[in-house]
Amino acid sequence: MTKTTQRIAGLMLLMGIHLSTAQADSIPKNILGQVILESTRIDMPMSEDFRTIDVITSQTLQQWNITSTSQALERISGIDLRQRGPFGVQADLYIRGGGFEQTLLLIDGVKLDDPQTGHHTLNFLIPIETIERIEIIKGPAGRIYGQNAYTGAVNIVTKKEIEKSTRLQVELGSYHQGKLALGLEREFNDKALMLFGEIHRSDGYRYNTDFDIQNYFMKTQLGQSNNVPIHVLSMYSGRKFGANGFYATPTAINQYEETQASLVAVHSTVSIENWVLKPRLFWRRHQDLYLFVRNNPEVYRNLHISNKVGASFDSSVESKWGIIGAGVHLTNTTLSSNNLGDRNRTEASLFLDHQISLFNSALDMTWGFAYSHYSDFGDFFYPGLDVGIRLNRNARFYGNVGYTYRIPTYTDLYYSDPTTLGNNQLKTEEALSQEIGFKYNTTDIHLLLAFFNRKSQNLIDYIKEKEIDLWMANNIREVDTWGIEAESKIYFSLNNHQSEFHIGYTYLEDQLKDVSSRFSRYRINSLKHQVTVNIIARMSHKISVNPSIRYGKRSQQEGYLVVDLGAQLNMSKFRFGISAFNLFNEKYTLTNLIPMPKGSGLISVEYVF
Repeated sequence: MTKTTQRIAGLMLLMGIHLSTAQADSIPKNILGQVILESTRIDMPMSEDFRTIDVITSQTLQQWNITSTSQALERISGIDLRQRGPFGVQADLYIRGGGFEQTLLLIDGVKLDDPQTGHHTLNFLIPIETIERIEIIKGPAGRIYGQNAYTGAVNIVTKKEIEKSTRLQVELGSYHQGKLALGLEREFNDKALMLFGEIHRSDGYRYNTDFDIQNYFMKTQLGQSNNVPIHVLSMYSGRKFGANGFYATPTAINQYEETQASLVAVHSTVSIENWVLKPRLFWRRHQDLYLFVRNNPEVYRNLHISNKVGASFDSSVESKWGIIGAGVHLTNTTLSSNNLGDRNRTEASLFLDHQISLFNSALDMTWGFAYSHYSDFGDFFYPGLDVGIRLNRNARFYGNVGYTYRIPTYTDLYYSDPTTLGNNQLKTEEALSQEIGFKYNTTDIHLLLAFFNRKSQNLIDYIKEKEIDLWMANNIREVDTWGIEAESKIYFSLNNHQSEFHIGYTYLEDQLKDVSSRFSRYRINSLKHQVTVNIIARMSHKISVNPSIRYGKRSQQEGYLVVDLGAQLNMSKFRFGISAFNLFNEKYTLTNLIPMPKGSGLISVEYVF
């Protein structure tokens, strides 16, 4: 481990020195900073936003030569993707030390929070081939989205441009892994259609870790030439997998789970003079079957089915007083469960933002709030303020402050098994968060430095007084979290082809107040140090190489270093890829003491016609 770390560090230092001096006039202009973010009601370029935001484009996803969206997320510093197996078979999403219940996932602005448990949030990840970009908001976003965006949010924006193509993909890899995918994109007059389906299977890298994943995606665009375009989105993801040690204790090796996640959404964006209107309807469904003993359901079995139906209307208007954004969101959620009971919740939320620019746009400021009413938890108010100071066309200081909340899931409130008991008297988790940062953007380089702090109260933990007692959910945790985040993305010329070098570092410090109970189940075990390095080296217009390095060190564990390496050959109709994961066979765990796979390989072929 030590020798490997030293070699990698030396290599990165040499590459950093070389790349910083390898700029060339022939580099194509980078326009990432001008991407218009869709994660807010008030549209603005990424370079002018008041927050720490990462954007992964479809071009980057393709060059990384990865096979799942979860693999993309784990390459971003500040994101702690705690996987129970490869390719996001089951994974929890943490941002800046928050819990998996405190992070929100969206697809085209549709909120996909799970009332049962946040363990299933990432079941809604769509195939990377259908993605235009991924917007990652780090820090509190409760004022923008309401609850569950406690420490951050991930908004996946689906493709809008149709390539008029048919594509066939085949992947083969270690552990008898195989993937078959078929995609179709067509235009008909003012209509467009995108279809994509994939089947991904493996025997597993150890006992009872086999999986069978099926993803299906369809997007229809109607009235593209009209002033009222309509987008219809539908997706389904089915997962069956052996869950050796995934839950309970690591000794529970015969667990098994099946999940089904589906979404149907209809939305539009209409511009009328200085108004922008965004209506949206959606239906989200999730089903979870869990067996403690795979071949003996009578021992212990859970079945949960949740449905969420919602409508939202967001708008913005520009005037001499600045830009005002407002929105109304209504949802109804139902749950049917043999363990959690039959539940029903109605939510109504109101959002308001007001952005003003002063001194010839040298000072920008957005204030606003979100107000939410829950039929079973009452009213919540999320105020916040964002400020940006422009030093020149490339440099910008920014800061934000805001309150955020999270209501307990139904698992927190009502779950019971032979060792655990929920608590229907739980209070809402709450936090006050602040952040200050600096951004520097040119066509060749992006730099970011941010300092953040979060004071959390009433965090939920499971405690007991005696060893023989049941674990019971309670609001006992108070945690002050602060940290530093630094990122650099450099665009350089390699053989007259634009290439990229991206490095990110996140430091986290959690200060916990003592828990009065003798036994506590959940330890705060955030990534204290995290480094991510991603390189896209385009050797020619046909060949590219992509090394990726991830280093993580938790407060209560040894550090780990994982190195992946991918390469691509692009022909006129064919694309060949080869990837090596965990190149140096690093031994490490991400959650629940589950060992992650050692070195593995993958080859892929794609034919476009």
